[in-house]
Amino acid sequence: MGAVDQLGPADVAAFGSKVAANVARGVRVPDRVTRELLIALLAGGHVLIEDYPGVGKTALARALAASVEAEVARVQCTSDMLPADLVGANVFNQRDGRFEFRPGPVFANVVLVDEINRASAKTQSGLLECMQERRVTVDGTTHELARPFLVLATQNPVEFEGTYALPQAQLDRFMVRLSLGYPSADDESAMLAEHVAGDRVLELTPVSTVAEIVAIQDAVTRVHASESLRRYIVALLEHTRGDPRTELGGSPRAGLMLLRAAVVEASLAGRDHVLPDDVQTLAGSVLAHRLLLAPGVPDSSRGEIVDSALAAVSAL
Repeated sequence: MGAVDQLGPADVAAFGSKVAANVARGVRVPDRVTRELLIALLAGGHVLIEDYPGVGKTALARALAASVEAEVARVQCTSDMLPADLVGANVFNQRDGRFEFRPGPVFANVVLVDEINRASAKTQSGLLECMQERRVTVDGTTHELARPFLVLATQNPVEFEGTYALPQAQLDRFMVRLSLGYPSADDESAMLAEHVAGDRVLELTPVSTVAEIVAIQDAVTRVHASESLRRYIVALLEHTRGDPRTELGGSPRAGLMLLRAAVVEASLAGRDHVLPDDVQTLAGSVLAHRLLLAPGVPDSSRGEIVDSALAAVSAL
């Protein structure tokens, strides 16, 4: 791969192909799910993986982390976890007679937060500054986080005992929310054969470096998004705001996240410009979890609201 200023869509597409192929060696998930993980990584976003127990949420996050030659940390959330367990704390050094900062797991490049909804609201809030500002403030001192920085959080949507629902402000920090679903019969049979000897994720080796990811992140910012495409995104947001099934529709931040994701989608396809198709492909994953529904509206309506907006708004 050439110098940073020479990277183009072809390089981004090649990067995406090799990382996706490596992830597929460790876990069987739909190609679209892996692609949206890569989109979040390259767009500087974060990912919430939400699905039933045992479908491979944690394995998928581990497979992506194992594909990147970067510092990786895993946090198993519990109800007694404190914010300092995530971000770190100042500890008194008796030998030197002063306090020194001991960084927490969020200072890694890829942070796997397993069962995030088992952490208390106070601990969940400790992630807010990290995910949005890419920095941590402890006792008045600000510490910058690594680049790239990706939070991969998982949660089980069907088990509520001992859990704390993620507040809307926390959900809004995730660029995409993914669901894996059950595999097909053929894929599940193949998975049983592949994993009978052990965990295949442990056999994965990195295929990318931190420097390469940072270079790719810089390259995707040069992809062109026209004025008409930006207005198309705004029109989609306005339609969700006017839908009677929502109290609050897509926010300006939701539009920014959708645009950033669409830019990477175009790059992974080898293009130097964004198409309405890129926006339409990602609208459900980026917008649905950000909608605040009106009382009595079932959670399953989120996708329908986004689909209604896509059907009603024509690309400009």
